[in-house]
Amino acid sequence: MPAGTLYRGREGMWSWVAHRVTGVLIFFFLFVHVLDTALVRVSPEAYDKVVSTYKTPVVAVLEYGLVAAILFHALNGLRVIAVDFWSKGPRYQKQMLWTVVGVWLVLMLGAIYPVLGHAARVVFGS
Repeated sequence: MPAGTLYRGREGMWSWVAHRVTGVLIFFFLFVHVLDTALVRVSPEAYDKVVSTYKTPVVAVLEYGLVAAILFHALNGLRVIAVDFWSKGPRYQKQMLWTVVGVWLVLMLGAIYPVLGHAARVVFGS
């Protein structure tokens, strides 16, 4: 496969950028998660205080963003694998990208209530 085949065109460039950005965001989340979990051994009170901040509506929106990043990164990663290892992958990369975007949108719509439902009830009342 010639160099540059995988990310040819504007869509490919943005999927490459989005894949890197979501990967960095997921890494950052994992780093923070390890740190806040480590607090339980140092100070259970501090851990409880940190965990209580996670129950706010703002953090629920951030969790929705995390779900969005993980889903896109995973789906786009499968697309990249298909492009790399399927002989017809480079030919169908644009269609696969739009399929990834469509599946991602459907899954994100389905995640609205489970992830943001509690935050909406807190903000707008039951």
